[in-house]
Amino acid sequence: MNALAYFGMPGGSEVILILFIILLLFGAKKLPELSRSLGKSLGEFKKGKEDLERELRDVQDDLHKAAAEPEVEEVAPPAGGEEPKKDEPA
Repeated sequence: MNALAYFGMPGGSEVILILFIILLLFGAKKLPELSRSLGKSLGEFKKGKEDLERELRDVQDDLHKAAAEPEVEEVAPPAGGEEPKKDEPA
């Protein structure tokens, strides 16, 4: 079974207790620095996620365009590897 099913999500008093423990561990001077770095990390994560989604949309659009366009077959050169000679008037 899932462990969260037994305990549930933390409520208001549990969150306050966790924040108090963090304050004790890191101190009041380090908390703004920690929150600033956490905010930057989240911003970078969102930026990376948006870039990936944009890339996937571009690839999907390219695939749809390629599927809609008819294929053009190229004519292969002669098997001998030489180009055919043109008859020159004498």
